[in-house]
Amino acid sequence: MDTTGLCGAEALLRGLRGMGVDWIVASPGSEWAPVWECLAKPDPDGVLPRYLSVRHEELAVAMATGYAKVSGRLPAVMLHTTVGALHAGMALREALHDRVPMLVLAGESIGFGEAPGPDPGPQWGRLLADVGGPARLVERAVKWSLAVGLPATLPGMLRRAGQLAQAPPAGPVLLSVAMEHLLEAVPAGPAPAAPVRPPAADPAALDELAAALVAAARPVIVTEEAGRSPGAVAHLVALAELLGAPVLEGWHPHAVNFPRTHPLYGGAGPLPQLAPYLADADLVFLLAAVRPWHPASAAPGPGARVAVLAEDPLHPTLPLLGYRTDLVVAGAVEPSLAMLVDRVRRALPPGARADRLEGWRARHEPAREAARAAARRAGAGAVVEPRWVAHELDALLPAGAVVVDETITHRLDLLRGLERLGPGQLVEASHGGLGTGLGAALGVKAAAPERTVVATIGDGAFHYNPVTAALGAAQEHGLPILVVLFANGGYLSQQAAVPRLYPEGWAVRANRFAGTAIAPDPDYAALVRAFGGYGERVETPAAVGPALRRGLDAVTAGRLALLDMALERVPGR
Repeated sequence: MDTTGLCGAEALLRGLRGMGVDWIVASPGSEWAPVWECLAKPDPDGVLPRYLSVRHEELAVAMATGYAKVSGRLPAVMLHTTVGALHAGMALREALHDRVPMLVLAGESIGFGEAPGPDPGPQWGRLLADVGGPARLVERAVKWSLAVGLPATLPGMLRRAGQLAQAPPAGPVLLSVAMEHLLEAVPAGPAPAAPVRPPAADPAALDELAAALVAAARPVIVTEEAGRSPGAVAHLVALAELLGAPVLEGWHPHAVNFPRTHPLYGGAGPLPQLAPYLADADLVFLLAAVRPWHPASAAPGPGARVAVLAEDPLHPTLPLLGYRTDLVVAGAVEPSLAMLVDRVRRALPPGARADRLEGWRARHEPAREAARAAARRAGAGAVVEPRWVAHELDALLPAGAVVVDETITHRLDLLRGLERLGPGQLVEASHGGLGTGLGAALGVKAAAPERTVVATIGDGAFHYNPVTAALGAAQEHGLPILVVLFANGGYLSQQAAVPRLYPEGWAVRANRFAGTAIAPDPDYAALVRAFGGYGERVETPAAVGPALRRGLDAVTAGRLALLDMALERVPGR
């Protein structure tokens, strides 16, 4: 899109739209006034992106994350100079580690009122400016960070930033744009630039990997993130069925990677869940798995080979991996997996290992039914349990619903109980930090307004979120989501560390755990009612199902809803 002769602000907006950005989420400051002026002008041809102003920078980045994950499109974020970039820093770091592409714009002033033209105000000389500006301040939390030097370079740098954000491994990039540049004319538009397509794996490496999988007598597949690309799930199912190999999810899966009721699905969990499979395997295939068990050196057995396929198998943002590997293949997961399936199919016709599939069915079905029975027993108990909530929610979720999860100690109960979720229906919001779950859910809703969006969140994580900003954004922009809050009145993940390290220590003997309580209990339902939503506290197992129905009905009617599930209180509260 040609931006020649436009002011910097309009060139910025048109440049974003020309790159396919149709959505900007912002928590900006006064330096973006030129952009607001452009947005106020009539736009009959729809050449400008949609603009959503929200009330916290961390929320803005979190919403962009959820939007990108579900839509597959590049979002843009506008922040208020260094102070906004600092607020957004944790969510930016999370997007970096989660490989979520987004183009982040931070404003600043470089003239401080001394240059000809409008005066940006006295706050820039003392209160807002930092040495190096926002680009330097958060450079470790983003993939690439730079300030625009001249108005003439703005269109080209904007185009480059968008390319870098989407190039594998994807991630957030930050471009700092001075207010003075937004006011000046742009002499020329950017050169055309084609999008970067993620590369598939090397064919020779896939030949070697296919041969190893076919030759293995007891292959096991472990994944955490294959389902980030929903189309990859079908390829994984085909591969597992050809090999007769069980598929396991590590302790922190980020998507629905495999159908939860498939005979070959072995479940998700930490090392004790995976250990029986790993101990017996002669080949462990780590497919888009970052750190599937801990510690890395604890598995698999010495007789097993380990093969890896991932877009970014070395994970340079992590200080240590420590996994033994015998074969490493780099490539975009979905196309690489499709090519791998073709190779395996040529060596193993469909049904050649049907007996193995039936063997795993006989092992997995009783375990799944036992888990369902345990959930039903929890429904007859005295207190609300997460597995019962998951069981009831699984039965009530409408087709196509998306669950955005930000729980910690309850995560596995939810993953095991939400058996009906399919590819693209789970978004994990915890990737190195807490505080982005509500924003991610709102971003998913903005990307897919026709789908029901449910945010599952612990009360500890809830307090890390910019709650009032999130509820206000939901109300202002018409983004009704259902928040299912698991409230145990404390930080159970923190409290659990004490008896693990000091099983006979003072805290255990006195049942006193410093700093782990959330007390007294807030009236969470009142919070959502303050923003025009539906709120309810759920205190008995029998009330869970009816409350979920009321919450889902409220969302269908266009209202934000929150259900406060009152769980057993944390010890020592």
